[in-house]
Amino acid sequence: MTPGPDAELSDLLGAARASLAEWAEEGLESWEPVAPDPREGPEPPAVLALQGSPRTPPEPGPVPTNPAGSAGPGAPTPSLEQVRELLGDCTRCRLHEGRTQIVFGDGDPHADLLFVGEGPGEQEDLRGIPFCGRAGDLLTSMIEKGLEIPRSSVYICNIVKCRPPGNRTPLADEVSACRRFLDGQIEAVQPKVIVTLGKPATSTLLGRDVAITKLRGTWQEYRGIPVMPTFHPAFLLRQYTQENRRMVWEDLKAALTRARS
Repeated sequence: MTPGPDAELSDLLGAARASLAEWAEEGLESWEPVAPDPREGPEPPAVLALQGSPRTPPEPGPVPTNPAGSAGPGAPTPSLEQVRELLGDCTRCRLHEGRTQIVFGDGDPHADLLFVGEGPGEQEDLRGIPFCGRAGDLLTSMIEKGLEIPRSSVYICNIVKCRPPGNRTPLADEVSACRRFLDGQIEAVQPKVIVTLGKPATSTLLGRDVAITKLRGTWQEYRGIPVMPTFHPAFLLRQYTQENRRMVWEDLKAALTRARS
C-alpha cells in the first residue's frame, strides 16, 4: 500500500530532525548557502536521514556460487568487470525506481587509494560517474592539487550505486542490497588504504554508527585494510573553514603516505 500524504509528511519531519541532529554532531553551527552552479540545475533538497522509517525489505536476489565480496580463502579475486556484471541492471532495492543510470565506480582498477562516498547525486546520476558534481569538483581538487596525483590514479565509488531521492541518506536495507558490490569492488581493487568520506560511508565499513567529528583522522581497519575516515566534500562546501580544510588535508596526506609506504 502506498503511504498517504500524512505518513509521507511525518517521515519527512522525522527525517529533518534526524538530519539536524547529524549536522550538529558534525559541528554545523550555522548554514552558509553556496551559490548554485548553473550547469547543475536547481539546488537539490537538503540531505534527509530517513533511517528507521518502516519499510518492507527487498526480496533477496539469487546468490552465485562465489558472490563478489565473499570469496573464501584461495578463491580467485574478482575483477571490477565481473562485479559490474554481477550487479547487472539492478532492481534489488527501491532506488532503481528513480535512477537515470547505475553509478558504479571510476578510476584505476589497481589503485593504492580507494575513496568511498555515500551515494550518487544529481550530476552523478545523469553522467554515470561518481563525484562529478560540486562535491566531486572539490574532491578532484583535493586529490590533484592537494596530493598532486591524478584523479585517474585512485578509485572512487559509493556505498550505493543509485541516487537516493532528494539526495537523502541511503536507508539500511538499500545499503544492505548494495553491500556485496561495494565489498566486491574493494576486493577487486585491493587498495593499500581506504578513505571513507563522511559518516554514512564510515559507519557502513566499520559496522557501527560513528561520530565522524570524533573519528576522522584516526586510523581504522576494514578486512585488514587501513581506513582513514574524513569529512565528505559536501560537508566542506557547507562549512568551508580554514580549520576543516586543514583537517581534511592532513587526513588525505596521511592516507597517501601510508599507501606509499
